[in-house]
Amino acid sequence: MNETQIEKRVTLEREGVSEVEEKKSVFIGRAKPVETEEEALAYIKEIKSRFADARHNVWGYRLQGDVAMRCSDDGEPQGSAGVPVLDVLRKAGVSDAVIVVTRYFGGILLGAGGLVRMYSRAAKEAVEQAHVVVKEKCTVWEVVCSYSDHPRLLAELSKFGATAEKTDFAEAVTVRFTVRAAVENDLLLRVREMSGGSIVPRKIGETFRAIG
Repeated sequence: MNETQIEKRVTLEREGVSEVEEKKSVFIGRAKPVETEEEALAYIKEIKSRFADARHNVWGYRLQGDVAMRCSDDGEPQGSAGVPVLDVLRKAGVSDAVIVVTRYFGGILLGAGGLVRMYSRAAKEAVEQAHVVVKEKCTVWEVVCSYSDHPRLLAELSKFGATAEKTDFAEAVTVRFTVRAAVENDLLLRVREMSGGSIVPRKIGETFRAIG
């Protein structure tokens, strides 16, 4: 990716839950956005602990496209559960997300085909409930300005769609803001021009925010 391209990710907006039933077996799907592999594994561990009485807690996660992805059948026949769950994320183009499908066995065998169908359905419906969103790369900055410059700074931030996340009022005003990476340089230039170079933005980090 070159510097002129805008990095975007398709992920989930929130945690989503679904519940489907087949021949007395109940499948509860949960899909959630995550940022790291550690966060995904922690969520899996949490669900497995909360529903330890279930026969199976099948899971799959996908991060940064296909940079990191794993899945587990958790005791179901190989390939009948974990892979179908992971495929739901792949086919939807969703990344930075984890799915856990909890199964309470109803006493009637479903066969490999039935398991694939039900795990896929529970996972897909959980993703739908979680709501697929497109997130665009943003950068987080902090500036220190005078009280007289503060209103003008806020006006410039608004023009570029930037969001003031935190403001501290002391001897001077400290503002932390988030702006889309695509317009970052233009905004920083305007801030310097507006203040005659007295305001020097300091980069704090990067994040992704939903757009549209």
